Amino acid sequence: MSGEVERLLINFKTLEEFKKFKEYGIQELSMLEDLQHNMIENNSESPFFGIYYGNSLVARMSLYQVDKKYDYYFDPKQDYLELWKLEVLENYRHKGFGKKLVEFAKSYGLPIKTNARINSQGFWEKMGFQPATYEMERDFGENPFIWMPQGVDEKQNEQ
Repeated sequence: MSGEVERLLINFKTLEEFKKFKEYGIQELSMLEDLQHNMIENNSESPFFGIYYGNSLVARMSLYQVDKKYDYYFDPKQDYLELWKLEVLENYRHKGFGKKLVEFAKSYGLPIKTNARINSQGFWEKMGFQPATYEMERDFGENPFIWMPQGVDEKQNEQ
């Protein structure tokens, strides 16, 4: 049986767990540096949410709220969530952990933007996301997928 989604604490144990994920990178390394310089405490709010199975972190994502002044995706213009680094460890895939993370993000009731990694488009479509209409200047090599709660539409490009 699966655990619940929880905000991950920024501590050495969590950062050790992160090393198991392929998408481990700059963001985590900067947290590690901050920890080593004692700038952040065990309870400081991290942008990461995850699911533990037993004592192991098996799924995680990073979730940021973006201010509506930077909203180039949705109509009406509004705050939205940017979902990054959604990843489920290989042995735990196809058990609903990814879906549980996405449902948690949707529970905020805000539109969501994510960048689909190679071969993940099918997952995002199953979760009710759609590819954003590609705009060269805005998307610049990204592959954005968006999810919109009721009453929200994709922003149309003014020609």
